[in-house]
Amino acid sequence: MEKFIYLFRGGARLTATEEAYKDRMQLWFKWIQSLQQDGVYDSGNPLQKTSRQVSGANKVVTDGPFTEAKEMVGGYVIVNARDIDHALEISLGCPIYEEHGSLEVRPIQKM
Repeated sequence: MEKFIYLFRGGARLTATEEAYKDRMQLWFKWIQSLQQDGVYDSGNPLQKTSRQVSGANKVVTDGPFTEAKEMVGGYVIVNARDIDHALEISLGCPIYEEHGSLEVRPIQKM
């Protein structure tokens, strides 16, 4: 098995009211629980909306977020899968699709 990261972009989570956010999170918890039961879940977390970026040789610090809400990475999950096609198949139950967000599947390189 290899490790893959799901990067979540956009979706209702980033713009939802607190009550709607709690309701949406229940769907996420249910999905994560199914990944755990299937033995493919490794780790993951939502990310806070604030950020800082350090760039260039002068190490300039800029406060974020840096992109539109639909492009901002809102969280990640790491799964174990046979290959990228299997990782993609596992991702199809994710609630991000119902929120009009996107999910990027990337293999994690072994070091």
